[in-house]
Amino acid sequence: MEIELQQVDAYRCRIARNVRPDMRTDVIVYASERLINQIRRDQSLVQAMNVATLPGILGPSLAMPDIHQGYGFPIGGVAATDYTEGVVSPGGVGFDINCGVRLVRSNLKQSDVRPNLKKLIDQIFRDVPCGAGTDGRLKIGRKNLERVLRQGARWMVDEGYGEPRDAEFAEAGGALAHALPEKVSDRAKERGEPQIGTLGSGNHFLEVQYVEQIHHATAAAAMGMSSGDVVILIHSGSRGLGHQVCTDYVALMNDVMPKYGIVLPDRQLACAPSQSEEGRSYLGAMAAAANFAWANRQAILHFLRDSFRKVFGADTRLDLIYDVCHNIAKREVYEIDGRRHQLLVHRKGATRAFAPGNAEIPDQYRHVGQPVFVPGSMGTASWVLVGEPRAMEETFGSVCHGAGRLLSRTAVKKGKNSRDEQRKLEEIGILVRSESRDGILEELPEAYKDVDEVIEVVHNAGLAKKVARLRPMAVIKG
Repeated sequence: MEIELQQVDAYRCRIARNVRPDMRTDVIVYASERLINQIRRDQSLVQAMNVATLPGILGPSLAMPDIHQGYGFPIGGVAATDYTEGVVSPGGVGFDINCGVRLVRSNLKQSDVRPNLKKLIDQIFRDVPCGAGTDGRLKIGRKNLERVLRQGARWMVDEGYGEPRDAEFAEAGGALAHALPEKVSDRAKERGEPQIGTLGSGNHFLEVQYVEQIHHATAAAAMGMSSGDVVILIHSGSRGLGHQVCTDYVALMNDVMPKYGIVLPDRQLACAPSQSEEGRSYLGAMAAAANFAWANRQAILHFLRDSFRKVFGADTRLDLIYDVCHNIAKREVYEIDGRRHQLLVHRKGATRAFAPGNAEIPDQYRHVGQPVFVPGSMGTASWVLVGEPRAMEETFGSVCHGAGRLLSRTAVKKGKNSRDEQRKLEEIGILVRSESRDGILEELPEAYKDVDEVIEVVHNAGLAKKVARLRPMAVIKG
């Protein structure tokens, strides 16, 4: 049966809570007509409806324009539960805890980099390990891993793997204070210890780009970007450690749900009261995994700086613009129906997008809003946005995190040859390096929705404002 969507306006649809007796709230979908037709191809809208059944959910279950089917929660889904009386669901964060992106600006122009682009991408490919299960160059040991799990990017900077300003320009200062490393299993720590400073596989990447268009001159100037500048987008997360944390706690919460009288339409939504022993343990372990991810991206930036200096000289600068995560649950305060609530905001494949004036935004950007980065695909474009007040009113300060997958990894690979596809990208000026053939074929541009259309929805819905469009020059895939 086709799900009935009520049109609110050109960029919003509603699935009313009375469609199913177990739904506690509406679903709001942010999408254009064309995107809605694409979204209907999988089960993501059903998953968004399932999320609306969670105990303690406040406000609607939200679907961003990049929504697609995930584990339990749709990817591109946002849901807020009452912090004291609601639940926490590991599926609402995802297996790659604090998968996120950081944008780095260089003091180079496109014309500086193009003549040495092959040399650069080959050097980065040597310096930044990628691929499933790959070990990194840092051998920190178990004692220092415990420190990383508590201190995140700050530990990396203090140990010389970065510059003092790096942690300041990461969401939450690059570390969540309530991390509990003791709630992370030994198996998770074993998986994560050798992986700091690695990209991983799947849709993770490191992309050398240039600023193609400026749409918001004030915000671009605040971020130090101008037309033609070379920037680098890093997309990676918590690697095997975060995956194991999610695996451990999904299993635990499936076991304890009967104890709390929780019945859900999908076991993948497994949850527990956020203030229960299990809920607090997960939140502490999730924070530790998030800190690991910030440390991982910090280490990647450290080695990336080395790569650029080897190719372009010692005076080459790479400065972090911002680092924002898109798989996390965070305690935040919002007004719902005229009352302020302490909420646990689950962002699963969704990016925080705080409006101008918010105290959590670095001083340098507070007058324009929080930087938001939305990658497209390795053959198209990425976008820089800033959060708008309407996001704080409607979406718990959240927007999309990417273009959103359109074709499965199996479907997009069918009948294609990785060398042919790599050659096609090179013909349009994009060099690609990958640890595997699947790393290229699974992430071809046609696997994703049109990122420009996704951005138009977010921009015209008033959730975030366009700042700059970035074009790829070279891409490293896992």
